[in-house]
Amino acid sequence: MTLRHTPAAQSAGSEAGAAAVSVRATSKVFPSKAGDVTALDGIELTVREGEFVSLIGPSGCGKSTLLRLIADLDTATSGTIEVFGKPAARARRDQDYGIAFQQAGLLPWRTVAANIALPLEVHGVGSAQRKARVAPLADLVGLSDFADRYPDQLSGGMQQRVAIARALAEQPRLLLMDEPFGALDEMTRERMQAELSRIAAETGAAVVFVTHSIPEAVFLSDRVVVMSPRPGRITTVISTGFGGDLPRADSLRETPEFFARVTAVREALHGAPVPGAGREQR
Repeated sequence: MTLRHTPAAQSAGSEAGAAAVSVRATSKVFPSKAGDVTALDGIELTVREGEFVSLIGPSGCGKSTLLRLIADLDTATSGTIEVFGKPAARARRDQDYGIAFQQAGLLPWRTVAANIALPLEVHGVGSAQRKARVAPLADLVGLSDFADRYPDQLSGGMQQRVAIARALAEQPRLLLMDEPFGALDEMTRERMQAELSRIAAETGAAVVFVTHSIPEAVFLSDRVVVMSPRPGRITTVISTGFGGDLPRADSLRETPEFFARVTAVREALHGAPVPGAGREQR
């Protein structure tokens, strides 16, 4: 069974470079007794099929809120959001995306294999089909030898790999990730970044990735989207220039080009203009 999406598996009319996510004039306001709080204001963003895009900005800038709007876990106050040309609510019902959060959220009474299979079970996939799907996913995340283990027998990094495999169970063309490595130690985090880069390359899924780490965003991404303090707006979009080199090699972290992109993102976060960057590149 192949894990990479093929043109035959894509929806009719899709083509290479088409929009996986399209966010237009989108704002989100949370009402409160003390007065309305504008979390996002006028967001314009396109994520192409197969593209890896990171969202970065100060705490409270609306990164996670934007991800939740794309996932249809919350509703925009204004504007439109489409996933593969569909309204976000329809894309959620069609299981067009997988999602992973900072906490793996595994069910402690289920084995690794059973946790990976959970979305398939929920949607009525038969036992034989679930087993056939889970085996290559466990292999993809390097956990074939741990399929019968339980979450409390795994390290934090291994638990996150299970969560990623679960998010990929229904072969989504889009993966939404909200700081999935934020709770890991630095060495494990770097290993997981390399693993995610490999998985993205092998599956061909587009990825929208929320992070507070500048080096992480630069290492993983084709483009880094820099957001302002609340109300969250996109201030700068920086292309890393590493897009054709997948999966990422650890040696990339030691190159002058990598350090230059890290510096550019850091300066953008502090409000400095970045030559060649834009507010939104399509």
